[in-house]
Amino acid sequence: MPTSVHAMKTSETAAIPGQKHYLTRGTGAYRRASLALFLSGFSTFSLLYCVQPLLPIFSQQFSVSPAESSLSLSLSTGFLAVAIVCAAAVSEGLGRRSLMSISLVGAALLTIATAFAPNWHLLLVIRALQGLVLGGVPAVAMAYLAEEIDPRGLGATMGLYVGGTAFGGMSGRVLTGIFAEYLTWRPALFIIGAIGLAAAIGFIALLPPSRNFVRRPGFDPRFHAKAWFGHLTNPALPFIFAIAFLAMGSFVTIYNYAGFRLVAPPYDLNQTELGLIFTVYLFGIGASSIGGLLGDRIGHFSVLLFGLALTAAGSALTLFASLPVIILGITVLTTGFFMSHSIASGLVGKLAHGTKGHASSLYMLAYYVGSSLMGSAGGWFFAVEGWVAVVIFTLAMLALAFVSACFAQQFARRKA
Repeated sequence: MPTSVHAMKTSETAAIPGQKHYLTRGTGAYRRASLALFLSGFSTFSLLYCVQPLLPIFSQQFSVSPAESSLSLSLSTGFLAVAIVCAAAVSEGLGRRSLMSISLVGAALLTIATAFAPNWHLLLVIRALQGLVLGGVPAVAMAYLAEEIDPRGLGATMGLYVGGTAFGGMSGRVLTGIFAEYLTWRPALFIIGAIGLAAAIGFIALLPPSRNFVRRPGFDPRFHAKAWFGHLTNPALPFIFAIAFLAMGSFVTIYNYAGFRLVAPPYDLNQTELGLIFTVYLFGIGASSIGGLLGDRIGHFSVLLFGLALTAAGSALTLFASLPVIILGITVLTTGFFMSHSIASGLVGKLAHGTKGHASSLYMLAYYVGSSLMGSAGGWFFAVEGWVAVVIFTLAMLALAFVSACFAQQFARRKA
């Protein structure tokens, strides 16, 4: 490992200030970068969310409540949120490519270790560590794209990266559900970890070295604090961060507790059937790419508002008792969410003034804090008042996200 890390460090090229050498569409380097970032999104989200279809199993096997079982996901996303802030600072000295590579390999190995956890508490510890390790990917990947990709095609490329996260989220959920049905949950997690490790190796082999990144040796707390504070005083960016918190919180809440509803009467779905519902993530993959392209052409805020409205409509559809309508609702919710996330994450790079890695880290911090806090809070609503309360909770968050998008649009226009 030390040799490989050294090789990754030396592969990062220091940019000459003032000169930009972007990866442009149609070149081999652009295609390799796009595929590598797709693999990073796939690996990150498949490893992160592979436990979601297992929450009812964890609740039964370890004798914990639905809200407690959600800790296997919420702890990972919570520690990931903290790690993302640190990752932005670390990547300034270590390099974008190096940090992402180390994180992907480490997270895959920890997923394999989860399969051997002898008790509930150790499983939670491993999942928390996995969140810390994965922090080196999401914000840094967004910064890499914002720095290295030609701004004229950034929306489409960001959409492809978010599509990779959607494909990973789907694969982790679907494959884990199927494997758990036939092999039990431990072999299922082992296999998902092995797949993540293969994706990490592909990422390392494909991603071109940074060409516009300027390394900052050492650690200067004042520099990082000033960078974060600068983004928080940007009139539009805090509203984009609020959208990340609220939209992700609503999305994860629906996905966390839909399983508990659907494995119970009158639906009585098994793990394979429950896992297959998550194939609706395919719509998220398409929505991410289409949303990015539409944003580049007709306006990012118009597409963002439409995506949030679509997410709310999908959440409301799950109130119906019919299983096909519930699945339709989850499909619409997924489509709207990934369209919104693709646009919002791209807007961070466009609206930020310099230190884009720090801006991305704040966006992803809000994103995963929303997942962790709101995802667990939804369990309280589910336990007290059932599914109707869960949907009301998510609709309230999405209404606030819509208002935040309107404010962000106004401030962005004034700035322009």
